[in-house]
Amino acid sequence: MKTIKNLFIIMLIVFVMNPVVEGQIADLFVNSNSGNDHSIGSKEQPLKTLNEAAERVNHANGKGAVTIYLSEGIYGLDATVTFHPVNWHFSKDERLTIRATVLPDDTGWNPGMMPVIVSTMPLDFKPNGRVDPLGGASYGIQIETSFVTIQGLRVLGTPVHERPQEGMVRRNYPIVREGRNLDDLRITQCLFVGDKVAIPNHLAILASGQGIVVDHCVFYHCKDAIVFWFSDRPAEHCEVHHNLFIGNYGANVWSWSAAEDLKFYNNVVGSTNVFWILNRDEKVSFSLSNSLIAGYNELVNKGGGPGGFGEKADPAKLKFGQDVIVKKEGTVQIEEDPVKRNYLHLMPGTMGADLGAGLFTK
Repeated sequence: MKTIKNLFIIMLIVFVMNPVVEGQIADLFVNSNSGNDHSIGSKEQPLKTLNEAAERVNHANGKGAVTIYLSEGIYGLDATVTFHPVNWHFSKDERLTIRATVLPDDTGWNPGMMPVIVSTMPLDFKPNGRVDPLGGASYGIQIETSFVTIQGLRVLGTPVHERPQEGMVRRNYPIVREGRNLDDLRITQCLFVGDKVAIPNHLAILASGQGIVVDHCVFYHCKDAIVFWFSDRPAEHCEVHHNLFIGNYGANVWSWSAAEDLKFYNNVVGSTNVFWILNRDEKVSFSLSNSLIAGYNELVNKGGGPGGFGEKADPAKLKFGQDVIVKKEGTVQIEEDPVKRNYLHLMPGTMGADLGAGLFTK
């Protein structure tokens, strides 16, 4: 009897020290204010960091949907948060979802409720094992599995001086997917905010592979918004719709690996540097519909990279439907009152407001 009692005590201690049973996983709750990374990750006992949530997903065995809920708060990433589960499998209907606890369409939501993601890690990422030639880079959230949704987050860049000298671009990539054969990544209802002086948001979304969908997001004063990066074959089933691009000082869409079936509709672009950048070979054309582009320096370029925006391309590679308004000179009107629910959105009744671009789906 004494032996059984001692065994029970040992098991209890192991459970307290390691509350998640190896190989098992459930929905995880994260709260940067009240959480503890030694907790079980429930709503009542949340984790503290997104890094710990990723570790638990990566070490799980099995299959099925997993949702990670982020409460209101500031999530400083001092190291890349990589989701790369080897023994847990997701599917189209049973996804990995990383989302805010309260979403923009929920009753009572306001912009201050969005979990804030900010990267503070060293810029020591080494592409292909080599020292970065442009002065340093880092990844924020790295997704290396298929069937993933990221929803309802406020995503900043990193507090660095972006261009310390000629030929250098110090940069953070907040959301990255490198896998060229991965599929089905949806980023929705996220607010990407930058300031090239205080907190440059170099490139909001850098994604390789197939099935990249970006919808109902706002890109405000970032450098670049979306890059369809590498793929072993042209990236099919990709969509960019109901997004608002405002004041970006780089380019909005880099369609380097995107296939011709890319769907671009119900987007609003205001006061941008370059609207669209094609792959250098200019082999692929794209059809755009029901959108507004108001104010730009260059409409279509090709090539480019972290240090530049390429050169002028054939504008005929973009096929604008009759419902697309393109104005080289012009601006859109944005709600600048931070207490308003539609902060950083188009003012009701103004140009482009009828397209439904922004965080709200209803």
